[in-house]
Amino acid sequence: MTAHSTTPGYFTRYENLAFERTDDGVLTLRFHTNRGPITFTGQTHEDLPQALEEIALDQDNRALLLTGTGDTFMDAIDGASLGEIFKPAHWEKIRREGSNILQRLVDLPMPVIGVANGPATVHSEYLLLADVHIASERATYGDFPHPAFGITAGDGLQVVWEEVAGPARAKWLLWTGETIDARTAEQWGVVNAVLPHEQVLARGLEIAHKLAAKPDLYRRLQRQTLNQRLRRRIAEGIPFGMALEGLTAADLPYQQTRS
Repeated sequence: MTAHSTTPGYFTRYENLAFERTDDGVLTLRFHTNRGPITFTGQTHEDLPQALEEIALDQDNRALLLTGTGDTFMDAIDGASLGEIFKPAHWEKIRREGSNILQRLVDLPMPVIGVANGPATVHSEYLLLADVHIASERATYGDFPHPAFGITAGDGLQVVWEEVAGPARAKWLLWTGETIDARTAEQWGVVNAVLPHEQVLARGLEIAHKLAAKPDLYRRLQRQTLNQRLRRRIAEGIPFGMALEGLTAADLPYQQTRS
């Protein structure tokens, strides 16, 4: 497959998002920083909901493959780049962006294939929201940033992990800050399949091409049918969860004062 001759503007608009599309409409979105594994930043957080909106509106996209770069899906974050998260007005910007990312991911009018090409300890919920989720044998899952920063995990992890893995496992993962490997994630029902590292992307693309060939209306309405519960849980849980996360963020300066 070759890329479309007409390249949409959003393909080159976002510094941490690389795009490639085949003639049958399989769009790959790859997270990166300077063509290497991504360090998630405030700019990424701002750009992603806008990019997802553009992806949704582009009629040439028939399936989306979501992955990282090299041997890492996402395991690093620049906390300082998120700005003054302890200030309510700035946190509202973060809250709005975070809510839009998850809502737009689950509302995309096309099947989404998540390929965990390595550690996914930052925003693993992006992969868990995929319709088909496969993992490299090198993948690991967990929540690094929230325990490290000392803020509650209210931006979607709590909802999506509970939905996919169940309350007990979600609580264990988000309380302890520990990680699980790809095989454990498969046993938990989080991952559909675990493959050798060098085969996982090709398998993801194979699945994406198969789903992209489905009739247009079927692809759109099947996604709505299968994601109805997730859409409701996200709408219910994210605003509340991110409000609580904002409260713990606002307490950070006072923790430093008390210490």
